[in-house]
Amino acid sequence: MERLLILAQFSPAYLERLRRRFEVFHESWLDTAELVDPEALGRRLRGERIDYLVIEADFVLAETFAAAPNLRFVGVCRGEIGPHVDLDAAARHGVTVVSTPGRNAVAVAELALGFMLALARRLPQAHDLVRGGHWDSALTGYGAWGGIELAGRTAGLIGLGAVGCAVARRLRGLEMRVLATDPFLPAAPDGLAEMVDLATLVRQSDFISLHCPLTPATRNLVDAAFLAQAKPGVFFINTARAALVDEDALLDALHTGHVAGVALDVHRIEPLPPNSPWLAVDRAILTPHIGGASVDVVGHHSRLITEALEHFVGLDHQA
Repeated sequence: MERLLILAQFSPAYLERLRRRFEVFHESWLDTAELVDPEALGRRLRGERIDYLVIEADFVLAETFAAAPNLRFVGVCRGEIGPHVDLDAAARHGVTVVSTPGRNAVAVAELALGFMLALARRLPQAHDLVRGGHWDSALTGYGAWGGIELAGRTAGLIGLGAVGCAVARRLRGLEMRVLATDPFLPAAPDGLAEMVDLATLVRQSDFISLHCPLTPATRNLVDAAFLAQAKPGVFFINTARAALVDEDALLDALHTGHVAGVALDVHRIEPLPPNSPWLAVDRAILTPHIGGASVDVVGHHSRLITEALEHFVGLDHQA
């Protein structure tokens, strides 16, 4: 029976499914509380004659592939393979590598939607008001605590991949106008959004939410010039990559009131240091990079890896 080593979190139901076909060894990196040295991993793969490997946080580098002649498949339980696998080395050794794009799309999309609702209705501030014992009927009502409705407002999504599409579906259900810009898409899937250029999106959006990858072209995409074009009172959300944003420029726009509120799940320095200026801003919602932290994500990537592995083995045995 072919051997499969899984070093990722994995759903018990899909482990059981895989055990019908493979001899499975499961050691989640969260249970062991350590990452395996790439060279030591290669020695283990060779010594235990592992044919298939699944990782989440570990690294499979050139020295790993060189030491593991039996290895034919690496599954990466991440949306992007990134630095976790040396793809050139994998190609040289004839190893197929797959990832799990979209595994956390729903989780991130729902967080972005939650941010929009929280910003629109000032939910964190209202919560603090009550918890702090400052609830006075004169302070509530339709004045400072009136908030705005999402229905009829315009949301601009920068990036319309798996997460962007998931956000668009939810916003359409809330009767929002949804604009999107994505250089790789001439049209939105299923008509989920109106495709516009970046300048139009920035000028017309009441909420701007980032869902694009970090590339040389998108680094510091949101800078002072970008923000100057935006509507006064715009709300800004980032659940993608911190380096997409010039945080100093965003902070300045927030202080002037040009940006009405900000929600950030990703930050240039993580964790935020105690002296971070963001900690003193009342109109900023800050979360500790939890966009994909849904208990359901493990089930999603387990299904995707299981299906990919079954497909690979089927094709391999047909060859």
